[in-house]
Amino acid sequence: MDYTNLGRTGLRVSRLCLGTMNFGPETDEPTSWRIMDRAHEVGVNFFDSANVYGRSIGRGATEEIVGRWLAQGGDRREKTVLATKLYGDMGDWPNEGRLSALNIRRACDASLRRLQTDYIDLYQMHHIDRTTGWDEIWEAMEVLRAQGKILYVGSSNFAGWHIAQAQAAAAQRHFMGLVSEQSIYNLLARKVEMEVLPAALDHGVGIIPWSPLHGGLLGGVVRQERQGSRRHQGRAADAVEARRPQLEQYEDLCQELGEEPATVALAWLLSRPAVTAPIIGPRTPEQFDGALRAVEINLDDKVLARLDDIFPGYKTSPEEYAW
Repeated sequence: MDYTNLGRTGLRVSRLCLGTMNFGPETDEPTSWRIMDRAHEVGVNFFDSANVYGRSIGRGATEEIVGRWLAQGGDRREKTVLATKLYGDMGDWPNEGRLSALNIRRACDASLRRLQTDYIDLYQMHHIDRTTGWDEIWEAMEVLRAQGKILYVGSSNFAGWHIAQAQAAAAQRHFMGLVSEQSIYNLLARKVEMEVLPAALDHGVGIIPWSPLHGGLLGGVVRQERQGSRRHQGRAADAVEARRPQLEQYEDLCQELGEEPATVALAWLLSRPAVTAPIIGPRTPEQFDGALRAVEINLDDKVLARLDDIFPGYKTSPEEYAW
């Protein structure tokens, strides 16, 4: 496994991040534990979760599964860079969501209990809170850091100007501010190239792409249809039809390369500036093992150019929409 620094920090994380969102709702606990054990076996040390994961079986259920795995010992916690998130409502009562100082304090303590640990390596804001000022947010995060409950702070789904605003406010407080940003980013979703990636590069914020396969569309759906192994209905079928010419060209290119489409999609992200580690969300150990190949692939300039032809990206603003 290859490793890199998370943004401008000295923290070393694996180039693939294990996403745990499927643990509980899609993947049972014993299988989830096997996937996490397997991750450590191959050197993946970066795990991502969120307090709201597990919604269909109960908010917090995913963190509890991860916590029971960590509680088995064997240096599991010491070998893991543990990331989780807050923002989403954890109940129906006021102040059980968003980024007030009260909820930041309560949400962190609750995640620590579920994860059965005394600190979180990367505590991430799952969404921007337009009703809470940055002084309040940063003061609450500073308290958690002083208490030893968190080490680094990250964001998710922030716009470029949100990152700049957050960093300016943190600098005034002589606080480190954001070190990472989770954004949807893949060959089919490249809007972050206009402003989020430039902001991240300028502020030393590492990008952690989520949905690297765009809900499975980059995982070989056309081939699966032809083989009869997968049938799409409803919105999924509409999404495939809307992108079919691109997907066919993409899968033909992957076949020429002798690589799986999902692997090429991950390898492309690993070639992008500012990207620290795409989040893989396997439901099975086999899916996890399949993703590992991405770290070994080196896409040359010709292949990257062909991918840009199939899936055009964006220029950095303002050149994208002005001279």
